[in-house]
Amino acid sequence: MKIHGLQKMTLLDFPGKVACTVFLGGCNFRCPYCHNFELVDGTMPPLMDDAELLAFLSKRRGLLDGVCITGGEPLLHRELPELLRKVRALGFATKLDTNGTSPDALAALIDEGHLHSVARDVKHSPERYGEATGAAEAAPSDIAAASCPDPQAPSCGGAVGAVRRSVALLLEGRVDYEFRTTVVAGMHDEASIAAIAAWITGARHYYLQPFADRETVPQRGLATPDADEMRRLLAAARQILPNAEIRGMQI
Repeated sequence: MKIHGLQKMTLLDFPGKVACTVFLGGCNFRCPYCHNFELVDGTMPPLMDDAELLAFLSKRRGLLDGVCITGGEPLLHRELPELLRKVRALGFATKLDTNGTSPDALAALIDEGHLHSVARDVKHSPERYGEATGAAEAAPSDIAAASCPDPQAPSCGGAVGAVRRSVALLLEGRVDYEFRTTVVAGMHDEASIAAIAAWITGARHYYLQPFADRETVPQRGLATPDADEMRRLLAAARQILPNAEIRGMQI
């Protein structure tokens, strides 16, 4: 299994843990504001393999508490469950960042006890999901498709059907989780944030985080919302989710 990036220590990516962050390549979305697009389009070469990662982690026992697996979309990788099993065997807590298009694979990881925590990106309200993912109906991953012969069929629900299922799965509360939305000025508004909050009603944690531009973002010219806009969006979310918070900006 190829590892495309490694942040050796973070206090942010795994709340409450001193952790490292592991980046896996590949994604089935093409979000115009993606910060890690070099992982999505394949331009970032692998940094190491899973054996080298496990050797690194073996030397960090007692120094790190956890490992955050992100991407790209990690659930595209069929080797992920075995990697998580080995990471847990070393004594580390594990956190997964996911776009939610592989609910069956996510459920299996939860059922098998491979995950301590999940961060689930909610890109937009369901009816506007394509605006934030680069396609009106981006295909579910190969793992999700394995249980659905025609992923775009109405019975399978396409990408929106998959992300709905993963939201419902996390709301069951069988694993610690958070939902989060990256807010892009002009792409998200009070109505869409209220619709997201209604979709995830009862969520333990929901964070709005402002988009920040960088050179690797695929669509140029996207704007960061200012503090006043973030306050308005937070107020819209809190009408339904009083515990909603802003992450990554002082307001």
